[in-house]
Amino acid sequence: MKIGLFYGSTTCYTEMAAEKLQAALGAELVDLHNIKDVPLSQCLDYEFLIFGISTWDYGELQEDWESHWADIASLNLSGKIIALYGMGDQVGYTDWFQDALGMLHDEVIAQQGKVIGYWPNQGYQFAASKALTEDGSHFVGLAIDDESQYQLTDDRINQWAVQILEEYAELIV
Repeated sequence: MKIGLFYGSTTCYTEMAAEKLQAALGAELVDLHNIKDVPLSQCLDYEFLIFGISTWDYGELQEDWESHWADIASLNLSGKIIALYGMGDQVGYTDWFQDALGMLHDEVIAQQGKVIGYWPNQGYQFAASKALTEDGSHFVGLAIDDESQYQLTDDRINQWAVQILEEYAELIV
């Protein structure tokens, strides 16, 4: 099994999180792809995908994802298992924390991807987010805040890596 990890990164933080995830999951299991350099259609080569996105300013998409946003609608993600992670700032942009993560989740679901890796929202302080599950108890993927909770990033990534591998294993049995 190979995992395709596709990310967009303007300031390298989403890329650094991708590299940490690759290390936590096992470098031999994860192929990293910066969507600035590869077509998003390449994700169709994988059964198990991870998408990484950051939220910019007032709930906006990261620029590489924004430039490929229309490409998502052309992907048939049926049968694909997808985990999502997002970068955001819960203090500086408390009303838009992880919004891009929520928008990406909605697009993946619209293309019939099976999303795993929902992450509890305990331990965060924000006013609003498009990345919350319907009941508001979880984010639709791993929420990383390197601005105000950098000290928690590595532990969150490591815990989430174990979680998504376990959830993937349960689905393929």
